[in-house]
Amino acid sequence: MKAVVCREFEPRANLRLEEVTPPTVGPDQVLIRVEACGLNFFDGLMVEGKYQTKPDLPFTPGSEVAGVVSQVGSNVSTIRPGMRVLAFNGTGGYAEEAVSLADRVCPIPDSMSFVEAAGFLITYATSHHALKDRASLRAGETLLVLGAAGGVGLTAIEIGKQLGANVIAAASTDEKLDLCRAHGADETINYARMDLRQRLKDLTGGRGVDVTYDPVGASMTEAAVRSLAPNGRLLVIGFAAGEIPKIPLNLLLLKQSSLIGVFWGAFARAAPKHHAANMAELFTWFEQGRLNPHISGEFPLERFSEALDVVMERAAKGKVVLTMGASASNASKTGLMT
Repeated sequence: MKAVVCREFEPRANLRLEEVTPPTVGPDQVLIRVEACGLNFFDGLMVEGKYQTKPDLPFTPGSEVAGVVSQVGSNVSTIRPGMRVLAFNGTGGYAEEAVSLADRVCPIPDSMSFVEAAGFLITYATSHHALKDRASLRAGETLLVLGAAGGVGLTAIEIGKQLGANVIAAASTDEKLDLCRAHGADETINYARMDLRQRLKDLTGGRGVDVTYDPVGASMTEAAVRSLAPNGRLLVIGFAAGEIPKIPLNLLLLKQSSLIGVFWGAFARAAPKHHAANMAELFTWFEQGRLNPHISGEFPLERFSEALDVVMERAAKGKVVLTMGASASNASKTGLMT
């Protein structure tokens, strides 16, 4: 089978698509014929050895896959061959076949395409866990989403609206903000040409923001902390700007505000039943038409390098997905070829 292989922690340009031996299935695992794989910012960090975890070498990047189960291990009873699924498999997704632990596999609704599924898991599950479990976002509160046109940003807008918040989307271009409004943002801020703090002060009548969703980091974070309302919460999602900010802690003391870390992967592993309930709610919202995954780019596996560059250079609006062979981009939502 074909798979992208990382043999050393080095620049992502050195990744190669190779012919490799298909993976074998352990007793608690399933084998998935991959139809689509979502790309994430941490994929690029991982292959360069810059991520918080380092897989054993060699490895294939790609943490979220969608496809059809082709084989199950001897201990697996809840997943069957032929099921249409998505999976959080850690690594292995940039390939025609991938192995995942059975407890990290979810059957997907009949109405969800493989491409939608490949762009659904990490972004929506992260935002749902962050806003509902970690921040306890309440109806009527004000939510600021930084990097709002990115993969997790758009999902935070949609889930914030589902929870009844007034959502302010902040991004770097008017084109990106148009997309944010299409996904439900009530107000927008172009922080490339507006002063973020002053605009937030104007939009909130000087009160500040109840919850900030921050996947960006760098100087944006301190400005957002300074703009929190009393008892406000800032969710630390990631550092797409490339710099981990240093925050003066007196800012938290003065407003009795909080910085809250969000690590969805660790949560999902530690609390599988809670995670399953969250996913059930997300799938229900999807089937009701309340969530609209935005796929900004589909690339065949052979163009993985180009696709990863789009993500790492922060040019993506929504989610970027790899499709396997000729099948995935043309596959119907029932898994049959059109």
